[in-house]
Amino acid sequence: MSINSKSLFEQLNNVVSLPSVSSANASIDMSNKPVIDHLAEQFESLGFECELIPIPGSKTTKFNLIATLGSGPGGLVLAGHTDTVPLDEGLWSVDPFKVTQLDGKLFGLGVTDMKGFFPIIMEAVKPLLDKSFKEPLIVLATADEETSMQGARSIAQMGRPKARAAIIGEPTGLQPVKAHKGIMMDSVRLLGQSGHSSDPSLGNNALDAMHAVISDLMAYREELKYRYSSDLFSIPHPTLNFGVIHGGDNPNRICGHCELEFDIRLMPGMHIETVRAEIRNRIATLMDPLGIQFELEALFTGVPAFFADENSALLRTAEKLTGHAGISVGFGTEGSFLQELGMDTIIMGPGNIDQAHQPDEYMSIDMIEPCIDVLQKMISHHCL
Repeated sequence: MSINSKSLFEQLNNVVSLPSVSSANASIDMSNKPVIDHLAEQFESLGFECELIPIPGSKTTKFNLIATLGSGPGGLVLAGHTDTVPLDEGLWSVDPFKVTQLDGKLFGLGVTDMKGFFPIIMEAVKPLLDKSFKEPLIVLATADEETSMQGARSIAQMGRPKARAAIIGEPTGLQPVKAHKGIMMDSVRLLGQSGHSSDPSLGNNALDAMHAVISDLMAYREELKYRYSSDLFSIPHPTLNFGVIHGGDNPNRICGHCELEFDIRLMPGMHIETVRAEIRNRIATLMDPLGIQFELEALFTGVPAFFADENSALLRTAEKLTGHAGISVGFGTEGSFLQELGMDTIIMGPGNIDQAHQPDEYMSIDMIEPCIDVLQKMISHHCL
């Protein structure tokens, strides 16, 4: 099977060819402005009014885009992020910055997660451009979803855009997502005292202390399983993952410093600051008697768990159009920020999350036409 629309393939290739990596590592973090500029130009050519909004406080120049067709209250927001995760080009079998079509799949960095959603929106709206839009269609393109979510945060703080409903086109296999877990990422830094390893009394071993911290966090992880549970999720409890650890500088020196980075996937009812305060108190209880200094720092402010409105008309419409009941997923999105703006919000888009964040990311071509069809019907339902 091949793509029917040459213009769609070209547009997919255009957005993939513009690198827009976001990373907590400043040396590889990039501006998303080339992607935003390209999208603004393309949506303006379709008759949209476009506004580029700089993201305050970003270390690299970052922008959101609000593109609007039509005017008035109500309407529909189609939203997505313009950044990608970092990559190791040596692990790719194709050029990550060029769309490659092979075996019914389109390969490229961000083609699924999720720059590829924007050309699909363009393709969906083209046949409707001669119609009268009674309510606006708004395309929202955000920055830094893969790191700080500062793009979506700034949108929520601005209080716009506003519409009746919003669809975030993350890769869900075109199944409407009604709920997902939240996420927080933190680091624990311990400062002990280095010294000659032949005499432990000459120092205060931060690595030994970190062993106690990890053991206690493992116990906390088990406690959370019993405190929070929901059958909505395939993993029905919170998770706490130890992702990174660094410490010391030589085997024959007492370890003077150690750092641990971890994430927690939050269940409904878990409040980020409450969890963070509990962890801080537990670490303080352990470290104070040992004379070890510690810092607990948020690497990522966090995103709460997301739930679609209990009586979501948008969810019911999506279920009817796709033939899929609403599902719950473990990954986080910008959904809660759009909900803050009062919009009936779901997550639904082409591609599969299993193909994201890895070499040879791809989108199955057979997902594209069904997505275009669903988006056209959603736009017609909410805007025409």
